[in-house]
Amino acid sequence: MDIDGSKLICICNKNWFEMDDIVTNILSRLPVKSITLCNSVSKDWYRLISSPPFIKAQLIRSKEKPIYIVYPHMYFIPNIYFMEGNGEIIDGIPLPACRNFSSLSMIGSFNGLICLINFASPLDMTEVSDLDILMCNPAIQEVLVLPNGSPSIEDPSIGVAFGPGINEYKVFRFFYTACELKVKHLECEVYSSVTELWRRMESVGLCPMDSTHVFVNGRVYWFISSEKHPVPVSILSVDVDENFREIRLPDEFSENSFLIDLDGCLSLVVVHDEDNKKMSIWVLKDCDESIWEKKCSDYIPIDAIECVDSIAARKNEIFFITSAHYLVFNVDCKTWTELDIAGTFEENFPIAFAFTESLLPFQVIGPLVLREKIPVRKQEDLECCLVSFLLTTWRLICAIYILGD
Repeated sequence: MDIDGSKLICICNKNWFEMDDIVTNILSRLPVKSITLCNSVSKDWYRLISSPPFIKAQLIRSKEKPIYIVYPHMYFIPNIYFMEGNGEIIDGIPLPACRNFSSLSMIGSFNGLICLINFASPLDMTEVSDLDILMCNPAIQEVLVLPNGSPSIEDPSIGVAFGPGINEYKVFRFFYTACELKVKHLECEVYSSVTELWRRMESVGLCPMDSTHVFVNGRVYWFISSEKHPVPVSILSVDVDENFREIRLPDEFSENSFLIDLDGCLSLVVVHDEDNKKMSIWVLKDCDESIWEKKCSDYIPIDAIECVDSIAARKNEIFFITSAHYLVFNVDCKTWTELDIAGTFEENFPIAFAFTESLLPFQVIGPLVLREKIPVRKQEDLECCLVSFLLTTWRLICAIYILGD
């Protein structure tokens, strides 16, 4: 008998199960916080939960039900929040391992890993600018601090491409070096999680506006601005094989636009501030020819003076964060839902990303990986974990017998 792709085995109707497979089938359905508690139950469970097959099985299940990760601007010890699409806050998690990094900004999220950067203060052309780049799995409290890149006379632009392995990634870093007569020269380098090193690339010739980007189907996408004004004029794209491409924007465009991953497709949300907050959603159909298709249009139900500060998407819904409201737009039904979560966070104007909980560890096991000391689990914590395990087991057994009948 095969349920949800597992290797759950029933032989001759004797209800004999391959133990690791049945435990994997059950534990992989639990939240990561509960799974980490299960590490303390026995050595066998610890071995199973740490194994690559279990980590992959948990990630596959978690991808079926993505949530949002929301954070305020991080000035001191950061707190991040996991939130359902209806506004329910599942959990709030501090990241004490990041306490030595101020003014952190989250710029990416994929497979449970998030990327944080720490911008330095504005510098003039005579100084060198750099920033810290952190890869983090908040669910298991692991933070990897990347080695410093090449010196730059301006704040670098960052983008993260994930793959081809389940926990492999590349970080692209665009930076400027000083030439004669104070002329700046654009360069690009890439960090690989496999080699754990930065490597300079051939000249790209184009530079993203900033580190705001989206990763969709193996490619990273940024806006490119004009030389004179910080207004998007096209899109820069690169894949994990380091192939760059420039993509034209659709004719209908505004300065207040956002790149998102809408149900597995690169999409563009265009907000027209001058037209009573009308917004349009465009989907890229052909990146080689820059062909876009308009999916829908609607008016955002907010006041004319409000600004759309951030947008995130999961599956077929888009989460709008404005200066005064939190709204969810269902693309299929074309309906708006306002979330009553104002005052939930330490500060207004948080940023959100779609998020998938995972147990993915970092490949590097060394001084650059910061981990919080895991406290000794209280007895009541283990009891709650076991109760959750037994309830899930009972539901699964009932489902097996129903299917067997």
